[in-house]
Amino acid sequence: MPINVPDGLPAIETLSRENIFLMPERRAAAQDIRPLEIAVLNLMPTKIDTETQLVRLLSNSSLQLHLTLISMSGHVSKNTDLTHISSFYISSDEALERRFDGLIVTGAPVETMDFEQVDYWSRLSELFEWSRHHVYSTLFICWGVNAALWHFYGIKKRLMEQKLSGIYELELYDGASRLLRGFDDRFWMPQSRYATVLPEDLENTGINLLAGSEQTGAVVFSDAQHRQAFVTGHLEYDLLTLDREYRRDLAAGLPVAVPYNYYPDDDPNRLPVIRWRTYAYQLFSNWLNHYVYQETPFDLADIR
Repeated sequence: MPINVPDGLPAIETLSRENIFLMPERRAAAQDIRPLEIAVLNLMPTKIDTETQLVRLLSNSSLQLHLTLISMSGHVSKNTDLTHISSFYISSDEALERRFDGLIVTGAPVETMDFEQVDYWSRLSELFEWSRHHVYSTLFICWGVNAALWHFYGIKKRLMEQKLSGIYELELYDGASRLLRGFDDRFWMPQSRYATVLPEDLENTGINLLAGSEQTGAVVFSDAQHRQAFVTGHLEYDLLTLDREYRRDLAAGLPVAVPYNYYPDDDPNRLPVIRWRTYAYQLFSNWLNHYVYQETPFDLADIR
């Protein structure tokens, strides 16, 4: 089944070349079906890239989805044309008037800042509170995880001395997890972050640790009710996303190392090999099916 996206969204052209079935809004409106309402709060600076990455993964489902993109009210994006934002996004203030089956909160390049220093923190906190009773299941990614853990559980962010960047092997801790159904005992995931979550941070919170490693800390975890899922890594990343970030950081004079286990022989002049795509599709499919579709009420007004 297709994912319904706004007419003219740049991701349509890119993903159509990959034979991914997308349905423009005008065609979806003619169908008599209740699609899952999925919202993406896109906090990444490269919004079009992130849109394309997430739509690619969300489309790999037998469920019909309707996608809504959300931007933070009062925050002006410096890296994406404002015409794009006004054409394809609703504001977080507008989102507060609606309900969704599922919500994805992306990462943001503000990891080294205190939460209260982020110019949209108060509005993000308001959106988090709204999500408790207006969204059935929320998937938090990277910095979105740190922000949610602080807001909902009072878990402080742990900054690392050096950026964790590269492709890391993770261990599956809970083989019965529906979020990681179909995963191997060990699997790969891109990481790109300055903060980490340790297993002991999650103790006595009601959160179940599902996957991680000694190098990466806790990476995938979820609450028992499946209302919140957390992924500190970036399964949505394209093959060259880490490469672009590495070269951007070098150009900015930042003390970054070559992404771990990413380039063959750690040579940035060689093309990386993607090894996480299957897991990316599987996780997003599992979240949609087991955490959203099978549990969300048919009438969104019944979300409590």
